[in-house]
Amino acid sequence: MFSKRICKVGNLEIGGSNPIRIQTMYDSSIVNCNIDDVVARIAKLNAMGCDLIRFSYSSLDDEKPFSEIKKRSAMPLVADIHFDYKLALSALKSGADKIRINPGNIGAKWKTKEVVLAAKDMNEAIRIGLNSGSLPRDDKGLSQADLMVNTALDYLNDFESYGFYNTVVSLKSSNVENTIEAARRFKEKSDYPFHLGVTEAGSAIVSSVRSTWALGNLIRDGIGDTIRVSITGEIEDEVLAASEILRTLGLKKSGVRLVSCPRCGRHTFDSKAMVEKIQNRLLSLDKDITVAIMGCQVNGPGEAKDADYALTGIGRKAFLYKKGKLYKEVTLESAEDELFEAIENDR
Repeated sequence: MFSKRICKVGNLEIGGSNPIRIQTMYDSSIVNCNIDDVVARIAKLNAMGCDLIRFSYSSLDDEKPFSEIKKRSAMPLVADIHFDYKLALSALKSGADKIRINPGNIGAKWKTKEVVLAAKDMNEAIRIGLNSGSLPRDDKGLSQADLMVNTALDYLNDFESYGFYNTVVSLKSSNVENTIEAARRFKEKSDYPFHLGVTEAGSAIVSSVRSTWALGNLIRDGIGDTIRVSITGEIEDEVLAASEILRTLGLKKSGVRLVSCPRCGRHTFDSKAMVEKIQNRLLSLDKDITVAIMGCQVNGPGEAKDADYALTGIGRKAFLYKKGKLYKEVTLESAEDELFEAIENDR
């Protein structure tokens, strides 16, 4: 079952009866970044359905920009820490709502304890993040899944001995079956909130397939409180993929549903280019609608009859439909603006 415990991350709750939260990880260093651009991108990701975002926090140079971004962020910020416990303390000082650590690579146990006590004093959250590539040495001949589970439980016991309970756990592997097995075995033994993901999943297509299989099966079994679809590519695609997994499972009903036809020899309207052009803007709208982008006017209107809005075309002409009926003939150049104007003018 979904976790009974609740972890508080800023103004967000993870676990319990709360919705499954979507997260991503910022794809660039924030040292010497343009703060305005980062904040604007965070707001865009939030509008697309992202609930929290993680940043690499790899040196003390991250402290100032992280703090500035935190003050203006549309959603909670997570700091990703490796090796140096002082960076975890710095991130908490800079306003991190949650830090992600692997206690096994922080070093001596007293260092982890100092981090945990600091998070406790500041009422912030910690994710224990274990990947298959960074596990302690196995002297008992355990499977990778069992090693991950036992290690996480040991860390949780340590955290609880320090009086800290505001924790999320993730057990990730690039091997899909190991990821599924570890999650299932952990949830048999613990009710802490659990983050789902397949690490190093690959390109957009490969990652979406592998993540859908792993995350879909686990969520269907009642496992998982937050998710990330790790893609070698645009982080906006991570949010879109995660949203679609939840929507397909019937767990995310609101928002824009974008459908488009596969191209065939009949198409004269470049539906692929149109989808790529408009999808991020479209999926940022706070609307509960279906929009179809179809490749030809032969089957397009019929196939899109259940859509609230549809675009299709022949050559240089484009046709805008509302509720399955032709609404307006437009040019290719004006098609995007005409579509959004129609959507935004409807109440």
